[in-house]
Amino acid sequence: MPKRKLLPRYRYTLLDVIQASAVHPMPEARRTYQLMRMYEGLRSLETSPEPTTDDWRVCSDAVNLMETLISMQVVEDTTGLLMDAITALAQAGRRHQQGHAIRLDAQGIQAVRAILEDYAAVIEQVPERTMLQAHRLTEKRIHEILRGRRQPHDIEILEL
Repeated sequence: MPKRKLLPRYRYTLLDVIQASAVHPMPEARRTYQLMRMYEGLRSLETSPEPTTDDWRVCSDAVNLMETLISMQVVEDTTGLLMDAITALAQAGRRHQQGHAIRLDAQGIQAVRAILEDYAAVIEQVPERTMLQAHRLTEKRIHEILRGRRQPHDIEILEL
C-alpha cells in the first residue's frame, strides 16, 4: 500500500479566515492571551534558570509573524531590527543544540522586545482577517522550510 502524504495542519482554517472581521481587530481576549504568552516567553528567556523550547517558540512565532506581515506589505521594518531578532533567536537555538540553556544576548533581548512591542501595536490595529491570513502564511512557510524548501533569506530552522 502506498504511503499517504499527510497534509500540514494549520491553527486557523480557511473558514476561520473568511469568517474573521475584515475591519475590526482580533477580539481583545485573544490578543491579550497571545501577547501574554509571547511576553512570558521572552521573560523566561531573559531570567528563568531553565527556559524551555516553548519559550523560544512563542518568541519565534512573534518574529515570524512580523516577517510575514512585512512580506504582505501590511507593515514595514524601518529599523532593521527584524533581522537582528531572527539572528538572536537562531543563535539561542544553536546554543541549546550544543547543550546550553536557550538564552538571548543583550542585543538579542532588545531586538526581540522591540519586535514584540511592534507586534503588540500591529495586532491592535490590523483587521482580524489579515492577522489570520498572516498566521496561515507563516505556518505554510514553516512547513515548506521543514520540507527543505527554503527561501534565500531564510537563516535556518531549528527543531527544538
